[in-house]
Amino acid sequence: MEVLILVGIVLLLLSLRQSVILILFVAASYVHFVWGDGELTYLIEDLWTSVNREVLLAIPMFVLAGNIMTRGSIAERLIAIMRALTQWLPGGLAVCTILSCAVFAALSGSSPVTLLAVGSIMYPALIAQGYPKKFSLGALASAGTLGIVIPPSIPLILYGIVTEKSIVDLFLAGIVPGLLLTVVLTAYSLFHNRRIESQPFEAGQLAQALKNGVFALMTPVILLGGIYSGFFSATEAAAVAVGYAVLVEVFVHRELRARDFYGIAVETSRLLGTLLPIVAIALSINLLLTAERIPQELAVWMTGFVDSQFTFLVLLNIFLLIVGCLVDIGAAILILAPILLPIAQAYGVDPIHFGIIMVVNLEIGYITPPIGLNLIVAMTAFKEDFLLICRSVLPFIGLMLFVLILVTWIPGLSLWLVR
Repeated sequence: MEVLILVGIVLLLLSLRQSVILILFVAASYVHFVWGDGELTYLIEDLWTSVNREVLLAIPMFVLAGNIMTRGSIAERLIAIMRALTQWLPGGLAVCTILSCAVFAALSGSSPVTLLAVGSIMYPALIAQGYPKKFSLGALASAGTLGIVIPPSIPLILYGIVTEKSIVDLFLAGIVPGLLLTVVLTAYSLFHNRRIESQPFEAGQLAQALKNGVFALMTPVILLGGIYSGFFSATEAAAVAVGYAVLVEVFVHRELRARDFYGIAVETSRLLGTLLPIVAIALSINLLLTAERIPQELAVWMTGFVDSQFTFLVLLNIFLLIVGCLVDIGAAILILAPILLPIAQAYGVDPIHFGIIMVVNLEIGYITPPIGLNLIVAMTAFKEDFLLICRSVLPFIGLMLFVLILVTWIPGLSLWLVR
């Protein structure tokens, strides 16, 4: 009964659109009052235990690396390479947009950073070459979400931390779904813009783009190659990303100077100042819930009402899609993953597969009205009407739902590279 009251409180606060910090503080107070004997010292001890983890360092490091690359010219040079490769295709600039988002997503690990970095360059170019405004906005807002699935992904890192699952396995599991999303969005872009005139392929232009962007292009090779080869961990990869980005932008591209890093540090600190307290409180709640076996009890109760894995997965997807429309993906993972994972395991769902299902669902929430984060970022960055942006993403939401169905009911798409 106490568990249902906790879930009800959280859902009520979510429906009232209260801040994540408030929701977590209320939940933490309830949990420690009911199961922790009301001892404040338990909460403080759990907060320290929660943040005393080396893997948490990966989050600020990847955020910092993404901001350095955005302020520098790595994004611009990657886009130049993609443009030279695809301009001969009908609708080639649209394909360039999708591929550029996919590649930069593999560097920054962040959806808003990807949208801003690629969109600031590609949106004016798409409009100038006659691409419909509605398509251009929808493509950028949707492709920007690829940073959520394609590794290194900050939401996958959060899921790995809160559920104590291998982050490397989660990164491997995200590759095929991320590539599948990229292929589906690319195919739609080709079909939708098939009548737009292409430009001839120029080997010289490609050679020049590769020459200028070779260090930028090597970034995902170094990071992902190091992680998957076992040469360094995900946390160490984040540190390598920062070091490599600084070396390239300062000494090779010479786009950044010492004074630029003050603004980068401030921007990174603002984001982390919001994220890390949420992480600490959410993990402290999870420690107590796990110790009291609350998620396991909820799983037993749930199995008494839902009798098949198929029904559970349908209900799970509906629930997560609704949550994704209302709640930030980081907060949703931190609050819900420890509660839902034992229930999913009771129905025979692999924990790594469940993580990908959860992240893809919440990824769609980034472009789902009314408060999808990428919709708000796109409105601010491109200075376009919010309702226009909402209409522009509808075809892309349909495509992403199709991929979600495949990922949900074909576990091999997520687990193929893990096993």
